Amino acid sequence: MQGLAGAAALTSTTLPVNAARSASEPAYSPTFFTPAEWAFLHAACDRLIPEDAVGPGAIALGVPEFIDRQMATPYAFGKLWYMQAPFVQGPANLGYQLPYAPRDIYRKGIAGAAAFVQAKYGKAFQDLDAATRDEVLTGLEKGDALFGDLPAKVFFAQLLGNTMEGAFADPSHGGNKGLGGWTTIGFPGARADFMDWVDQYGKQYPLGTVSISGETA
Repeated sequence: MQGLAGAAALTSTTLPVNAARSASEPAYSPTFFTPAEWAFLHAACDRLIPEDAVGPGAIALGVPEFIDRQMATPYAFGKLWYMQAPFVQGPANLGYQLPYAPRDIYRKGIAGAAAFVQAKYGKAFQDLDAATRDEVLTGLEKGDALFGDLPAKVFFAQLLGNTMEGAFADPSHGGNKGLGGWTTIGFPGARADFMDWVDQYGKQYPLGTVSISGETA
């Protein structure tokens, strides 16, 4: 649907040479998502941030791995959200008003989307061509479907938000492989001090991207 630079609202003219997953790196095995859910997640992330001439896509950046790892954190269980009833639908200033933590949103959302696609197209989502997958995702974003009491747009927002986080978070969390997300948008990374550069307007920052662990691009 949108390239990496589009997701970040920033552009670059160079493609990071080390952004893709190394051929020798073992394949990641998900611990939360089932094989069918994993296939859906890959196919969806691939369209949300597709690889293009500007930079690597979500798959090369390890975004599905990032999302799967997040499902084991307190965040995914809703521990960081207010999750007490009653849940009353109303204006946005009331905040999140569903009883579903991120883990539940993915379980219900992927199942609902898969059933919707199967009924409409007679195929699994991951078996659709790119244009049709974009069409489905656009419909979810618009809220064209309801998966039980889970609005499709809530599922889409969760998926898109986590996809962007996986592309631009520190690599220690499983995504942004090879610092490809940061390099594409020109982000210097987790450097401790930028004070020498805050007043140097218009000058290009000369140092390369670095992660919290010290990995460099």
